[in-house]
Amino acid sequence: MTIEVAAIIGYPVSQSLSPAMHNAVFHQRKLDWSYVAMEVREEALLGVMQTLGSKSLLALSVTMPHKEAIFEILDNASTSFGEIDESARAARSVNTIAISGGRLIGSNTDGDGCCNAIELTGVEIAGSRVVVVGAGGTARAIVATLARRGASDVAVINRTESRAQDVIASTNVARIGTVDDIANASILINATSVGMGNQETPVDATRLHSDLAVLDAVYHPLETTLLRDAKRAGAKTVDGLWMLVHQGALQQLAWFKEIGDVQLMRQAAVDELAVRALHSDK
Repeated sequence: MTIEVAAIIGYPVSQSLSPAMHNAVFHQRKLDWSYVAMEVREEALLGVMQTLGSKSLLALSVTMPHKEAIFEILDNASTSFGEIDESARAARSVNTIAISGGRLIGSNTDGDGCCNAIELTGVEIAGSRVVVVGAGGTARAIVATLARRGASDVAVINRTESRAQDVIASTNVARIGTVDDIANASILINATSVGMGNQETPVDATRLHSDLAVLDAVYHPLETTLLRDAKRAGAKTVDGLWMLVHQGALQQLAWFKEIGDVQLMRQAAVDELAVRALHSDK
């Protein structure tokens, strides 16, 4: 029996929850597939990409810090082994690669994963006023998708205005914003790493209100300070694990033309986090 292989590449990548999530789907579908984590340094990326099409790897996830570098590799006119779709072009980053006939097809599911997670709360993206905190590749993917899905106004807040300008350049509904925009927003998204593994927050609690839906892309801890403050303000909240599983479910769609079971993937991720917590206490 031949086991097909899917993988996630990044550096570091050992703490990724993607193997748990995707292997749960493979098991559910009785597929002879295995999903593994591959630690790849930036200087090795081009070589790895050049050899993937000839290997047994048929599906790939890309995580930090390689999403933008992989975009550049696959978008390069001299690259004969790959291409990118519109989702990756809008985000200028790649988090998903489907491999077909030796060719690497790069796409980005971060934006739609974020929007799908938000709509779980009953809040519609179309017509919404949104504040996005951050200006990295994840923020760019989210802003592009918000625009495509009909958000009426997207205010981008970032400490470095030039980076925020770069994010808003691809859509006419996005603009440079300030924390004052939160008062009239219906959706607030933290697309930074602020709060990861600590009690920091990108937004002061006094800015939050009950008409908001707040998504924090950070999922460690599951309830960040931002989400705890948002709950106290009466806002709807979406933790970063929901975004992670929704983007992962869409990766399954890119690979197999069938979307992954988000409830199954989330439970697999929660179980993996519980096992890690147990081991860390020993």
